[in-house]
Amino acid sequence: MSQQIVYQLFHVSGYQLTQLETDAHCATLHVEPQPHRVCCPDCKSKNVILRGYKVRLFHNLPIGSSCTFIQARLPRVECRECQLVRQITVGFADARRSYTRAFERYVLELSGLMTMQDIARHLVVSWDIVKDIQKRHLQTHYAKPPLKNVQQIAIDEICIGHGHRYLTLVMDLKTGAILFVGEGKKAESLAPFWRRLRAARARIEAVAMDMSPAFLAAVEAHLPHATIVHDRFHIVKLMNDKLSQLRRELYHDATKRQQQVLKGSRWLLLMNPENLDPIKGEPKRLQNALRLNESLAVAYYLKEDLRQLWEQPDKETARLKLLDWYQQGMASGVRVLQVFAQTLLANQWRILSWYDYPISTGPLEGLNNKIKTMQRQHYGLRDREFLILKLHQLHEAKYALVG
Repeated sequence: MSQQIVYQLFHVSGYQLTQLETDAHCATLHVEPQPHRVCCPDCKSKNVILRGYKVRLFHNLPIGSSCTFIQARLPRVECRECQLVRQITVGFADARRSYTRAFERYVLELSGLMTMQDIARHLVVSWDIVKDIQKRHLQTHYAKPPLKNVQQIAIDEICIGHGHRYLTLVMDLKTGAILFVGEGKKAESLAPFWRRLRAARARIEAVAMDMSPAFLAAVEAHLPHATIVHDRFHIVKLMNDKLSQLRRELYHDATKRQQQVLKGSRWLLLMNPENLDPIKGEPKRLQNALRLNESLAVAYYLKEDLRQLWEQPDKETARLKLLDWYQQGMASGVRVLQVFAQTLLANQWRILSWYDYPISTGPLEGLNNKIKTMQRQHYGLRDREFLILKLHQLHEAKYALVG
């Protein structure tokens, strides 16, 4: 086998073939460095004395359905120039690795197409080797996302895995990159992020977040000049929760006939009217439920009216709309609506900041499905550092369920 074919098939240069072993499922290439290539690994001097050999086995790219290995006979040399005794540099593999660089590149290419378990089975290696290759790549490229040019961010917590485990995420809204991952959902989880932000001297213009008092206090303390924008989707969700609470209260106090009407109406109340299916009779069922109780009808129409708060032509018109909604909520006589109306009024300027910076935590919420797909594709991620690295890379990854 010529040296050129050896290089093209096995991606090994600077070595000469001494033996080729093959069987039905495996091929092993025995190589040793070309004599004129042997030199000191530190000073590159060729004025060296051989001091024995060490044989190492490396996993290489498969050929067809066969695994391939490279068994290299590596000399130890004593350099007459620097007086050191060292093993020569391998060249086709990184130090202390049992696989070649070509094999590493191949694993990274497959990572976007297959689960980690499938890659390990396909290449006949352990799951840990696949993980090690991915982790080293992520540490090189995604360990510390740059913060200097970040201007608009979103902060939110997500529940990941079992046991209500929460992570606090910070996203760059312009690039979609996860800038920080903190353990838990308390304000203290953001402390390392604030330190990095100060060191980077980033100038944050706006922050999208929900109405969490803990996060609000932390942002106001560390970013006093940034505009806080309360996320519109969290506000609508909070209103939906109030509507569901009212429906439950009415259901418990209703007669049996009224309960039959209210039963199964929760999702009809929360859905947008344009999404109701006339074929299934959903609009009629909704109207029957609303006619049953005036308080429920008032809450439902106020819920629909709240969506118009972000559809106004300018900020001042939106402010008048919010004040009008507040007055309707207080005049409704419904306790849950009155409490919610007071919450809106107390946060009105952070809600109306959307007209200055039309941002939200929506992109961050949208990552939830991608994170779940990523976890399924990796059969769970128990290594916290590896999980964080995968989250930092998530904006560039294209995950799809396989099989």
